[in-house]
Amino acid sequence: MPGPRRRTCVYFLELGGEDDRFARREAASAAADVRTVAPGIAIVRSIVPERVRGLAYTHRASELLGRTDATLESARALLETASIDRDGSVAVRATDIHGSSGVSAPAVERTLGQVLVDRGFSVDLDDPDHVLRAAFSVGEIDDVDDLEPILASDSRADSTSVPANDVGATARGEQVSICALGWLTAESVRDFGSRAPTDKPFFQPGSMDPLLARAVANIAGAHEGRRILDPMCGTGGVLVEAGLVGADVVGTDAQEKMVRGARQNLEHFLDDSAESPTGATRGSWHVGRGDATRLPLAEDSIDGVVFDAPYGRQSKIETHRLEDLVSGALSEARRVASRAVVVADRSWASEARAAGWELESAFERRVHRSLTRYVLVLE
Repeated sequence: MPGPRRRTCVYFLELGGEDDRFARREAASAAADVRTVAPGIAIVRSIVPERVRGLAYTHRASELLGRTDATLESARALLETASIDRDGSVAVRATDIHGSSGVSAPAVERTLGQVLVDRGFSVDLDDPDHVLRAAFSVGEIDDVDDLEPILASDSRADSTSVPANDVGATARGEQVSICALGWLTAESVRDFGSRAPTDKPFFQPGSMDPLLARAVANIAGAHEGRRILDPMCGTGGVLVEAGLVGADVVGTDAQEKMVRGARQNLEHFLDDSAESPTGATRGSWHVGRGDATRLPLAEDSIDGVVFDAPYGRQSKIETHRLEDLVSGALSEARRVASRAVVVADRSWASEARAAGWELESAFERRVHRSLTRYVLVLE
């Protein structure tokens, strides 16, 4: 069965949350050549719409019509002269990211809607054939990760598919003012509130929230046809999110209580032959009691490993010192997979390198005043 098709064009993404670097890294699981051009806005060369629907920290992907300054006058001038290759009814939806530009979203929607009417379109606010997205952002883009793919100039794409103002890199630390206009192509499904840790059949304090669980599952490569392992699965939160985007999931945990609880949660969310809200067919799942340092799995039998390492000050570890447990789990993950994502309350980078991994990227996710989660992406 063929997989989802990647659409090759230029798109802009509306990122969510406060950490564009992390959102950009997750978006790379659904898009190619991700580059931040303004706070909350990234440009990409192609997308897989089905995977965009499963992203946690990207809200929308739109086929780029053009970019200009973050003012209503510039947006109107751009739309008046842009080449539009579609017909039917339209609606305009605008957002001022982080309230940074000061533009009025209702005023933008009225003004750009009138431009489209003047160009022969009818407006249908309830059920339009096409939605024009207008995203405004002013500010300083975050530091560029040395490992981030940078878009080349026009040489990497057919010049007919690249708007003239979509070339050139934004300098690090540069103040930018951007309005991106584009036709909505795919939206992420924002149903994470229905899977809050306290609302699941089985709950334990300290469980990962579904937004972060979805993001790290995506970064690990979760989608249809892939197998994702969590060797310290706890309540099964990462496995649930990976399964909802179509991955087949395998989990182990050293505590029988956690194994039973994870099975409850997976059965509740994944035992359904219908499509998940993201449009993917729910993946299969298997959970059993096991030691993360001695996995009953063949070499290279897993596509991606994700685990939330125990937090030393609060976790009960029955058979291993924390350092030995994490080091052993990293070694076993390296044996069964070529990618891993580790979430922890400290950086385990030196242990990862000792286990044979290379550090692809790293992030800090502040949870509250006394807890910062580190996310390591390993190849």
